[in-house]
Parts: sequence; C-alpha cells; structure tokens
Amino acid sequence: MMTREEAYIELTKNVENKNLLKHMFSTEAVLIRLAKHFDQDPDLWGLAGLLHDIDYEETKEQPFVHSLKGAEMLASMGFPEELVYAVKVHNERHGLPRISLLDKALYATDPMTGLIVAGALIRPDKKLSGVDVPFLRKKFDSKSFAKGADRQQILMCSELGLSLEEFLGYGLEAMQGISEALEL
Repeated sequence: MMTREEAYIELTKNVENKNLLKHMFSTEAVLIRLAKHFDQDPDLWGLAGLLHDIDYEETKEQPFVHSLKGAEMLASMGFPEELVYAVKVHNERHGLPRISLLDKALYATDPMTGLIVAGALIRPDKKLSGVDVPFLRKKFDSKSFAKGADRQQILMCSELGLSLEEFLGYGLEAMQGISEALEL
C-alpha cells in the first residue's frame, strides 16, 4: 500500500481545488480519529478519507460516475479492496450496500466535515477553536444552515453505534487538530 506521502502526490495530480483538498484532509483526519476509536487501521482509514474524492474534479458534472471512477483509479494504483469499496459506496447514487465499518464511517463523515467547516466560518474569528458540539448540534437542526451537508447521511453515524453528539465530537476534535492546514 502507498504511503500517505505517495498518495498525496497521486491526489494532487487529480485535484487542484484548494477547498476540495481541505475537505479531503478533513475527512482523512476524522477517519483516522474514528479508526482509533474502533481499533481499526488508522493508515488505511486515513487514506480512504484522503482519496475518497480523487475523481471529483473529473466527474463533478457526472454524479452517477463519481466514486466509481475514483474506485477504479485507486484499484489500479494497488490500494486494498476494503479502501476501494469504501470509496465506491460513499456515493449513495450507486445503491451499493455499506458493509464494513470503514464504508459506514466514510459515508457519514463526508458531509459532516462541511457542517463543521460552515460552523467555523460563521464564527466572528472564522476558527474551529470557537466551535463546540452544542453549537454544531443546534446548527444541525437548522435546515437553512449548510444546506449541502446532508443531515440524513450524517445521521447514519448510528450505523457505527455512535450518537450524533459523539460523532460530531470526534469530527470536531479531529478537524481542530489540523486547523492550521485547514486555515480555520
């Protein structure tokens, strides 16, 4: 399996958008935190988060191709099937079942990172340090806030045996840990 550094090089060959890269860094950090919680391989989970949207710039106008192309790319690079499948099923348009903990974690984490970023951006200092779980929980219930963060998808954290508050807590902690890279 590639190292994180090698995977990052492959990623930047396919993704140029700075905000998309930050989303992928966020997803990576949260999945590493969740892997530690569930006693899973943090390197494998982190790479799944880092690379899950490797095809997005190529497929953004073709949502039914997104994640299938990414999974194909990652398989051709020699990534383990568990990672490849998790990337493939994070796009619900394909109707594929989420089987492993990694599948479920990536699926629920993907939109949660956007909710957390939006929470930071409405703070006066625009920093993650001023965000807490009760604030995020309140914003989660506001349908007009961070409309792109699919609430039903985030609530699938229940498939992991986590409450929404626990899930938001792990996500916030992980993202606060890389706040400098996120410029938040």
